[in-house]
Amino acid sequence: MRVLFFVALLAAGTAGAATVGPKAHGPEVLRAQVLLDRAHFSTGEMDAAYGSNMRQAIRGFQKLHQLPLTGVVDAATWTELERDQAPVLDSYTITAQDIAGPYTPIPAGMMAKSKLPALGYASLAEALGERFHSSPDLLRRLNPGKSLTRAGTRITVPNVAAAKPLPKASSILVDAKDGTLTLLDAGGMPFAQFPASTGSKHDPLPEGRWQVRGVATDPEYRYNPKLFWDARAGDAKARLAAGPNNPVGVAWIELSKEHYGIHGTPEPGKIGKTQSHGCIRLTNWDVMAVVHSIARGAVVLLQE
Repeated sequence: MRVLFFVALLAAGTAGAATVGPKAHGPEVLRAQVLLDRAHFSTGEMDAAYGSNMRQAIRGFQKLHQLPLTGVVDAATWTELERDQAPVLDSYTITAQDIAGPYTPIPAGMMAKSKLPALGYASLAEALGERFHSSPDLLRRLNPGKSLTRAGTRITVPNVAAAKPLPKASSILVDAKDGTLTLLDAGGMPFAQFPASTGSKHDPLPEGRWQVRGVATDPEYRYNPKLFWDARAGDAKARLAAGPNNPVGVAWIELSKEHYGIHGTPEPGKIGKTQSHGCIRLTNWDVMAVVHSIARGAVVLLQE
């Protein structure tokens, strides 16, 4: 993508903007992704391309605002999204601390992971992607010709910091068919939605009514191969250190169903596109939004 891509994003509005729907990609898609993210209808990892997570985010936003559930950003949906008039893009200056890390390559196997003293970011690109809810590739496209590994470099990033804080949720609805986790107020009205990976044929989502038992941020992970149908031969019980590349990411929300919870992930680009081992998996930034919105005892409804 050329510089005009980014100039278009910096425009004040989208008057006359085209409908954003299937197969669309480019500046208008990214504008919609940022506005949906700030409205707390997350598309997951932003990439400037329309996909299934974006479709569900649009439908959730349209439902909240009593619009036709088209799953595309049409004129009426643009009007509601652009009530948020903060700039879509922002600038960020890479610091010496950003460069210093530390960054460590993360091995694939659980046994190899268990030998590391921490499971932090593997690279600065990964860290910046999580900070700005974006794929590392998108950040490179937003900053053609710029080094993302030099302190003092000023880069263009999605303006996710302009989002308003979430109110407290009374309950959580997880829908495996839609691949979403929705926060509900005391009246049962949805006000935030996040893409989720929600189980598999080997480990189906445990349908029913459960409760939040507790919340842990930066959790260690206790690996037990007996609980995983696809565990590697020779795997043993192990403790995996905390960090964003921990198997449950940066937060674990324990449910009243034993061994089940809502948690983050080291692979945000796979949310809503791959299956889980039965738990509800969100991006690290989305699970932290849920952590800040819920409390122990909140009702969690799981449905296929």
